[in-house]
Amino acid sequence: MNFTRWSARLPGTQRRAAARTEPTVDPDRRAEGRGEGSVPAARAEHLTEPPSVPAVDELPVREVLDRVPALVALVHGPDHRLAYVNAAYAAAFGARTPGEPARDALPELQELGLLPLLDQVQRSGKPRTLKSRKAPDGRSYTFSCTPVREGDGSGGRGVLVFATDVTDHAEAADRLRASERRQRETAVTLQRSLLPQELEQPDDLRIAATYQPGGTEAAVGGDWYDVITLGGGRTALVIGDVMGRGVRAAAVMGQLRTAVRAYARLDLPPHEVLQLLDGLATEIDANQIATCVYAIHDPNEGRLVYSSAGHLPILVRDENGTVQRADEPTGPPLGTGGWMHASGSVPLGPGSTAVLYTDGLVERRDEDLDEGIAALERALAGATGTPQVVCDRLVRSAGVTADHDDDVAVLVLQHPARTGPDADLFRNAALELLGGVEAAPRARAFASGVLTSWRFPADLHDLGVLAASELVANSLQHGTPPMRLRLRRTDRRLIIEVTDGDDHLPRRRRAEPGDESGRGIAIVATIASNWGCRRTPGGGKAVWCEFALPKS
Repeated sequence: MNFTRWSARLPGTQRRAAARTEPTVDPDRRAEGRGEGSVPAARAEHLTEPPSVPAVDELPVREVLDRVPALVALVHGPDHRLAYVNAAYAAAFGARTPGEPARDALPELQELGLLPLLDQVQRSGKPRTLKSRKAPDGRSYTFSCTPVREGDGSGGRGVLVFATDVTDHAEAADRLRASERRQRETAVTLQRSLLPQELEQPDDLRIAATYQPGGTEAAVGGDWYDVITLGGGRTALVIGDVMGRGVRAAAVMGQLRTAVRAYARLDLPPHEVLQLLDGLATEIDANQIATCVYAIHDPNEGRLVYSSAGHLPILVRDENGTVQRADEPTGPPLGTGGWMHASGSVPLGPGSTAVLYTDGLVERRDEDLDEGIAALERALAGATGTPQVVCDRLVRSAGVTADHDDDVAVLVLQHPARTGPDADLFRNAALELLGGVEAAPRARAFASGVLTSWRFPADLHDLGVLAASELVANSLQHGTPPMRLRLRRTDRRLIIEVTDGDDHLPRRRRAEPGDESGRGIAIVATIASNWGCRRTPGGGKAVWCEFALPKS
């Protein structure tokens, strides 16, 4: 194959070739034809003749290509027979024999998948580029395939393969991707370490949660959730979302989650917890906004009492499959300040399921937020099974995948409807106390009869009766009517609670030998596994204690 018969389709080649074929005109005749405005002969004598510059087509192309550092190969014909490789190509992949098909002469191109690309270039007559492919020599190249034609006009077609070494760029890109991957793993590890490693499992609820970081960026979000057992059979559930992404959002989330657990120990109503949390969020970072829902479940009331700071509504499905949206009341996000939050409630009886979630589950760029919540309601209506199964189904129904662009946190809780032998492990008994000298003996007799009917061991029976007697005596001395004694058993503990109309909370103190009071709470705290007190929503207080049941 004569290499000089081939030329690249360079712009202007045809114009320069036509210029070279124009007939030569005598300089004197050109001067005669200039007419007005032509350069006078006297001045023309002083003009110097420009140096002769060879045209592009007159350059020794083969010599140029042999000297370029890039890899160059030329193939022609339908089977891409090799016409030429330059010195750089031969140095990289070895010498090649012209005339053989590219499949045999250039096996490295076949390994890189370039042969189909050569076919496309030859058929379409348009150049194609294959970026950053690692070749058998261990280096990375970007291949540009350009169509060429025979210079003698015979119509033969070929392809010029031009390979640029981009190994340094490819290695830098690999290092950057590896660095981003390590940063993301670190950020996700930080995020997950700030979330509860193991959810607390209350006696009366079954709970499951899931968290999925969004996208492939290193900047994770500030989604979080928690489950806190408050004692006395009550459970606090919380979910929130710190706006923004990155380590800063995760750090703020960790501080808010820790604060919620501390405030929860005060056993405050939901709206008071959010009020405290709002002030803390302002102190942490006035520019960092967060949404949050804090809810409390009390099995004695069969309701979920909650307060929301700009968060999405809780969804509750009852035992009949009807889904209710608890979207009132809702205050502004945490960190805005100057707002008095309020508490609301939604029924959560036996057989019900509640879902708390962040906006990554329902918010999409191409649809309204209400449409996403409505779709979640439909998915919840048909989702049955354990909390973890429901959680997974809701995430799948929302189309959340590994490359989802936002973090997703979901918390599912069920209040199971217990029947048969399981129902015998969960019992309630209550006694209204009118006051007077007969209240304490009546309370002891009631507690003794109930604990006997529940077939408690003798030692636990006696401790329960003593605790009930001390709590009632404390209420009679320091509280006001109405008073109530409530006993509750679960599969894991015995709970004794006394409520009255006075909101003064008792505290454990050390009684001196001469003191006539102050020993009741100390006795209860000594014999019980746990004890506590709280103010009740309608005014008054509740004082409770727990006894762990022996494992059967």
